[in-house]
Formats: sequence, structure tokens, C-alpha cells
Amino acid sequence: MYFITRIDEAKAVVPEVFAGHSKGFTKQELVDRAVGSPHTDLSANWIAANGSVDAVVHSYEFSMYVLKGEVTIYMMGETITLKEDHVVVVPIATSYQLQAGAQGAHWLQCSAPGAVERPRRKDTYFTGEDLRTGAGATVDLRDPRTQRAFRFDPSSMNLNNLAVGSKVSDPTVSASMATALLAYSGIGVRMLVDQRVHAKLHTMFIVDYQPTAIAHPHDHPFEETYTFTQGETVGLIEGKEYTFVPGDVLWCGVGSDHGFQNKTGELVRWIETQSPQPPMQHSYRFTRDWEYLDQKIQSEHKH
Repeated sequence: MYFITRIDEAKAVVPEVFAGHSKGFTKQELVDRAVGSPHTDLSANWIAANGSVDAVVHSYEFSMYVLKGEVTIYMMGETITLKEDHVVVVPIATSYQLQAGAQGAHWLQCSAPGAVERPRRKDTYFTGEDLRTGAGATVDLRDPRTQRAFRFDPSSMNLNNLAVGSKVSDPTVSASMATALLAYSGIGVRMLVDQRVHAKLHTMFIVDYQPTAIAHPHDHPFEETYTFTQGETVGLIEGKEYTFVPGDVLWCGVGSDHGFQNKTGELVRWIETQSPQPPMQHSYRFTRDWEYLDQKIQSEHKH
């Protein structure tokens, strides 16, 4: 099972549960139970200039990846100002409050698990608190107190920049091996959200495909979403070929085979999520490996 859609602000509305508890906040649901996803709720969110969301707590965890603008989040006694390419994780049962900057903000949000079946159950509770204290501090990845936020630096995906040592004063992204660039077959992967920043139920990461890069069809025992942000990507999804461009969104459910290829001469990039978090083993099942085994067994039986 899979689903394809596209980010479109014209389709964003004030979420019913946030009515009366927010100002200038709208959301476009991209992936949720309505398309068959029990583990993932992916949405595109906007907040107008100086807009706000009242103090609230959820029975799910979520991450915010800021695509444009600036928004400040207040939680756990911290005040964090998020700008473009900044990410933050809000754990389950954590009260938070949002305040937009002078230009507003636009972000991608992934929640896990998916929303409960309303009105039978609730997953969102407004607390009536005012969590706003002090001035917002930008995300400083060199500060060891930064526990729940991350900043993606596009230049960190350049292998040439990683081929030499850095000075003590140089780091602009986390030096943790957990966020080291994973590169193979023309593909680059950098983790943003996982257990390192206290997420337990989902992950989020950046994927780059260099020209000619390819991932052959495979599937997973978890759900994935792909939000395409740069270049033109060819996807083979359950045997059908699609071309994805920036703004397109793909959801692949458990067991949905998919593969991607960059057939252009330019870089391809997307934001990917996984829900639940992958198991320690057997998180990938490549079609070609099992087809090889089938052929091998049949060949052995002939002899």
C-alpha cells in the first residue's frame, strides 16, 4: 500500500482541536489514517507572522523540520528559536508552546503513532499554562546541553568537505558518530531524528542521490514517508514508475516495495521518515536478493 500527494498551502486549514487555542496556525494533512497509515501522521504546517499555539501536550511524539521562516518553541524550561533547516523533537507527554517570528514559519511535521480515532478518544490536551520565559536561543550543536534539537547543514553532505580534519573551533554540526554522513552507491544519508535526540517511535533523516545513484526495489517492516525537496527523482513503487519533484510526498506502508533512481545530472534530495523506528536487524528486504535465492534453489534442484 502506498499514497502520493503534494504540499499545497491552499489545502491547509485550522485543525479542529487547535481552534480557539492558536492564532494564525494551519495544517495540511499529508499522511494519516485516512490513507491507511496507523503509525505515521505527516503534515505540512504554517503559522502566520507573530502567530502562536497555546501550551499543549500530546499522547504522541513528533518532530518539526523548519522549511522556511522562524518559530520559537518553549518546552522543558527551554526556549529554542528554530530557523530554516532546524529540527526539534517533542517527546510524548511534554508540554510545549509555539510563537512565530515576524515572517511566520512553514514546517514539516511527523507524529508517531498516528492520530487516534476522534471523537472516541483524545490525544491533545491544552494545559492553560504560559511557558514563555526569556529570549529564544538559536540551536547551538556544540553546546552539550542541546538534547532535542538538530540543525541540518547542506554543506555537510559534501564528501569533499568531510575528507579532511577539522579544527577545534570548526564544527557547525554535531560531531557525534550517530550523525556522521553515511555514503554508499552515490547515496548520502544524514540522521536528524532518532533515539539520540530522545525520539522513540520515529526517525527523520536527509537523503541525497548523486547523478546515476540508484536504490533497487525493497520493502520494510515499518512505514516510510518521502518529502521531495530538490531535483527530479524516478521512483518504482509497487511496479509502477513515477517522477517526483520538490513538493511531492510519498508514503509507503509496511511491505510496499519501492526503489529510486536519479536519472538527471543534478543532485536529488528528500526528507525521509520511518515509523516505528527500524529493528536492529532485517529492516531492509531487497527483492533482488530473494529472487537470487529463488533462482539458486531452482538451479540446485535441477542438478
